[in-house]
Amino acid sequence: MTQTRSDIPFNRAALAGNELQYLADAIRMGHISGDGFYTRQCQDFLEKELGARKALLTTSCTHALELAALLLDLNKSDEVIVPAFSFVSTVNAFALRGARPVFADVRPDTLNLDEKKLPHLITHSTRAIVPVHYAGVGCEMETILEIARKQNLAVIEDNAHGLFGKYHGKFLGTFGSLATQSFHETKNITCGEGGALLINDERFIERAEIIREKGTDRTRFFRGEVDKYSWVDLGSSYLPSDLLAAFLYAQLEAHVQIQAARQRIWKRYYDELTDWAHENGVRLPIVPEHCDQAYHLFYLLLPSLQERQRFIACLRERRILSVFHYVPLHTSEMGRRYGGEPGDCPIAEMVSERLVRLPFYNQLSEIEQSRVIGAIREIKV
Repeated sequence: MTQTRSDIPFNRAALAGNELQYLADAIRMGHISGDGFYTRQCQDFLEKELGARKALLTTSCTHALELAALLLDLNKSDEVIVPAFSFVSTVNAFALRGARPVFADVRPDTLNLDEKKLPHLITHSTRAIVPVHYAGVGCEMETILEIARKQNLAVIEDNAHGLFGKYHGKFLGTFGSLATQSFHETKNITCGEGGALLINDERFIERAEIIREKGTDRTRFFRGEVDKYSWVDLGSSYLPSDLLAAFLYAQLEAHVQIQAARQRIWKRYYDELTDWAHENGVRLPIVPEHCDQAYHLFYLLLPSLQERQRFIACLRERRILSVFHYVPLHTSEMGRRYGGEPGDCPIAEMVSERLVRLPFYNQLSEIEQSRVIGAIREIKV
């Protein structure tokens, strides 16, 4: 069933403020390709707001991850540890460079990479750990970073869900040497398709600019640091149009209002479904006290796959779209090619079968949310 056939979709994009004005402004300025005025505005905003050394907009979070893999010079002799419960981009970026993914199970509480599994997964070939802040709730970064330091491993945060979330008061995306952001249509802050690479280790900045600009030193040329630019490294075209950046900047400007709206929606789901969940053996999200979540999504863990499917069908009958999430990477066709087997990551497998995500978007109205909550409370699991 498609979103357009539902009265209440899973996601709905919306304007937050000055998007149309800034789009028109970008066109009037005559620069709508990459690295224009609004690209710089967005990058400056992310650097100042988050405290990252450097932010580079990309065409997607996927491309930001690919850029990170290129910066690490990965090859077929390398291994990268990724959570089994994540989107395919988390693993594709590194597999494309020839690296072998090693799948880690997730924690049963936050559904994040289980840091306790890491010591058993690290080998002499391990080059990097890629924690994913699922639902915008921070991974246990202190432990992950300590393990990485002892083993001389890079940490790349996949922060697609976690913009403006915090772990022990520090913004997600500012812990690892590199971190990636998503501005896809389903994210809190969006430009339809887009992403960013956050660079927290200044050693990577200059080369990241080169790789992002098709392997040329064009960025240095425009700063007047060289008298011409040429091909100096591997690279690709990772620059988004300044039209996308114009749209994105308006959303970033409105981030306080956006986050406040999503917090209200998340808390209402939690408060009004707690009793129903307890009565029906359904688990609500768990957010540790030391984590300030990003309010990216709201999920339920149903008692079984059969109950999850029946739940989705019951809401669909009421023209409300709820959806499940990832198929575990290690049990997928590609995951099995890299040695993954059912049973390797039992928590990820359990979560994949039982998790359902509720409608959650910036302008979900009180009336719409009341209808979703009312429909859920009528379902007996």
